[in-house]
Amino acid sequence: MKMLMTRSYHSLFNSTFQHSSSWLANALEADLTHFWMKGIKAVLSLLIITILVGLAGGVLRIFMSLEAMVTAPLEQVFRQLIVDTLIILAIVEVFKTTVTYFSEGRVKVTFIVDTILVVMLTEIISKWFSEAHLEQWMILGGILVVLAIIRVIAVQWSPTRAESLSDIFAHTS
Repeated sequence: MKMLMTRSYHSLFNSTFQHSSSWLANALEADLTHFWMKGIKAVLSLLIITILVGLAGGVLRIFMSLEAMVTAPLEQVFRQLIVDTLIILAIVEVFKTTVTYFSEGRVKVTFIVDTILVVMLTEIISKWFSEAHLEQWMILGGILVVLAIIRVIAVQWSPTRAESLSDIFAHTS
C-alpha cells in the first residue's frame, strides 16, 4: 500500500511539474509585446487625462489671478502672467510629446527639446525680473545654445526627414 501511495504521489507530482513547466515554457515563449503596448496605452491615457486636468486647472488659476490687477502693481501681475503662461506652454509641449508617443509609438526629440526650451525661457524671464548675476546668465545662455544646437541637429537628421528625402529622390529619378 505504501508503495502504491508513493507511486501515485510521484506520478501526481510529475504530471503537476510537467504541467507547470509547460505553462512556464509557454509563458517564456509568448510574445508579450501586445500586453506591453496595452499597458503603455493605459498608463499614457491616464497621463493624458492628468495633463488635461492640470492644464485646465492652470488656466483657471491664471484667470483667477487676474483679480490682482486691481490690487497689485500691474508690472508684478504681468510678470506672473508671463511666467504662468510659459509654464502652461511647457505643459502643452509635454502633452504633445505624450500624444505623439501614443499615436506613433516613438518620442520626437524635437518635442522634448521644445519643452526644455520653453522651461528655460520661463527660467530666463524669472531671472530677468529678479535681476540675476552675470554667472547665472552665462549658465542659462550656455544651456540655451546647447539646446538650440540639439534642436537643429534633431531636425536636420530626423528619421522622418530622411524618409521624405528618399521619397523625393525616388520620384525624381
